[in-house]
Amino acid sequence: MTQSVYTQQAPSSFKLNQTIIANTPFKDEQAIAQAELDSHLESQAEAVAPTQDPLTSRDRRIIGEIIQVEPESVRTIWLEGGITVWVRFVNGSCLPFDRNWFATRVAQVKATLPETPRERNERLSDELEKACTVFGLYHGEIDWLGFSTKLYQDGHFVGFVGCNQEGWYTRPRQYGVNRVAGSAKDVIALLGVRAAVAA
Repeated sequence: MTQSVYTQQAPSSFKLNQTIIANTPFKDEQAIAQAELDSHLESQAEAVAPTQDPLTSRDRRIIGEIIQVEPESVRTIWLEGGITVWVRFVNGSCLPFDRNWFATRVAQVKATLPETPRERNERLSDELEKACTVFGLYHGEIDWLGFSTKLYQDGHFVGFVGCNQEGWYTRPRQYGVNRVAGSAKDVIALLGVRAAVAA
């Protein structure tokens, strides 16, 4: 198949072909150098001030489950006009979804998705912090693997507290029998600590 292209003839004093041929290698080298510089500046900026990812791995798992893609392929989501949820992928492509449909599906998937160990630890840590505030206690460093820690009040050791498959537990000494209760607040009360009274 033949193809015809309309071209306008340049004046004879204009040396178009010579200019393009002569500058082409320079332009390629300049483009490569600029790309390298941009990449270097981006990596330096990331090292100085890393951007926070608005999506957690759980968010990506939920989105991946909803639209049936690999969670790692999801870059971000945003709401446009209060109507459309857009999902942007790592490769740059986007997909639109109705906001109400998407919200319904998120709720359904969240209900069936198991809690990760990190999410469990964050939830337990929040519950422990609230219970310690009620009793005027503070805790030492948390053993995140088994979720346990020591409790203190006014600089004095009160007891151990933690959470395992049975639920929240406590004991007044390092060794001994665990006393189990349904919440962090309940196990702290089993240690005989009274709630702090506001003055």
